[in-house]
Amino acid sequence: MTRVAFVDDKSVNRASFANKIGSFNDLEIVFVAVNGHECLEQLKGLPLSQQPHVVFVDLEMPELDGIQTIRLAKSYYPQIHFIVLTVFDDDDKIFEAIRAGATGYLLKDENAISLRNAITHAIEYGGAPMSPAIARKTFDLLSKSKINVKKPARDPVLDQLLSEREKQILQYTINGFDAKRIAEILDISALTVRKHISNIYEKLHVNSKAQIISLAYQKKWFDH
Repeated sequence: MTRVAFVDDKSVNRASFANKIGSFNDLEIVFVAVNGHECLEQLKGLPLSQQPHVVFVDLEMPELDGIQTIRLAKSYYPQIHFIVLTVFDDDDKIFEAIRAGATGYLLKDENAISLRNAITHAIEYGGAPMSPAIARKTFDLLSKSKINVKKPARDPVLDQLLSEREKQILQYTINGFDAKRIAEILDISALTVRKHISNIYEKLHVNSKAQIISLAYQKKWFDH
């Protein structure tokens, strides 16, 4: 059973989320919190075996907003995936959420299947689920920041940590390609690609594609 939780100050949003998740027999809602403080209190009271695998978090909440909540909760519970579920898609909030530790970023109009897929991608594949509009905006922002993903910069840190194949896969990963597509391009198996990605995550001390994108943005790895 996959355990999930939701944090939102509006009752209509909490009811909508519960209805969507309730349509799947293998998903269990551990708790629903009305703000960040309550979320942290709920997490603190749960043993490890009952903690949620994924917590969906709204951004605009009183007392403790979504980004602050994710930043604090992620420092205490690094094993939990926090996915933003909000109506906001402005540039600053996207990168703030990623830097805070969010695994993914979805808009609230996503249907039940999309939520289910986001949970699977985050837990099983270490993916960074994003609504299509958010993904396009994210890569547009990277492009405007002059991060060129076609040719990796010669970074001594990357040269020391990653093999040439790993740097190649890192390049495609940041460019938005999934493991299956990378495998097709490089003519290797998707399993091999996922193994390389796992090694990259371990070497760079990250656990999601969102964090890789944020790190590349900060380090200017793909800036000429």
